[in-house]
Amino acid sequence: MLNRRQEDLPWNSRNDREHQPHDQPAPDPVRPKHYFGPATFYCVETICNPCGVVVAWAKFAKSESESNILAFLNQVYPSKEVRPDYICIDKACRVLKHIVAQGHWDEWSQTTRFIVDSYHYQNHRKTDTLCRTWCNPAPTDGSAPNLVIMARGSDGRAYQKRAFNTQACEQLNAWLGGFEAILKRMTPQNFNWFLHTMLFYHSKNVIKKQVEKARRTETAQLSNDDEDSGSDGRTETAQLNDDDEDSGRDDE
Repeated sequence: MLNRRQEDLPWNSRNDREHQPHDQPAPDPVRPKHYFGPATFYCVETICNPCGVVVAWAKFAKSESESNILAFLNQVYPSKEVRPDYICIDKACRVLKHIVAQGHWDEWSQTTRFIVDSYHYQNHRKTDTLCRTWCNPAPTDGSAPNLVIMARGSDGRAYQKRAFNTQACEQLNAWLGGFEAILKRMTPQNFNWFLHTMLFYHSKNVIKKQVEKARRTETAQLSNDDEDSGSDGRTETAQLNDDDEDSGRDDE
């Protein structure tokens, strides 16, 4: 369809602009009140298990500060009995300093150790003694035997490897990034519902994969046991046949 200049037709998209006189100050920009975007909340913080199951999530309004992280952890883990042995954060050394400065070190040191994930640890300064001593995700001096285990490669040689996946949250963030465009256009209520639902289905899918993996491992183990028992039976039968032949020769 063609239309003349300044002609307002019902099917045309409206783009009304406020007229700004040259001698008047510019009005304040009007932001839609029903849109949820980065200008409203700083980020979404998640807590994941190493397998990828989401434990909790929260919206941080202004910043990902150490005080907000500590408050989030206290909310998810209110008592010593439910706190994990290790908490992996990209800024674990800064959170640890904040905990010590706020006088909570005696409480957290009894149950939990804060470590930096392997991806961000390589960018931390080597001169940071506190980070290198207390927040190393894979110390090779034997100070954290639960974080580093011995494994064997295909050639049979033993090597050290990390016992847990410290990139679970980073991998989750990469997956959630695919929904960023639609999440920014949602109302706060729809945002909360959609994000919580997607994280629920994500965790459900991860648990399903873990169960299938355990079932395959158990099946493979049973197959190996059956093969071993079968070979032992054949060996025993052959030995019995040899004994029969020997006894037959003796009889002759």
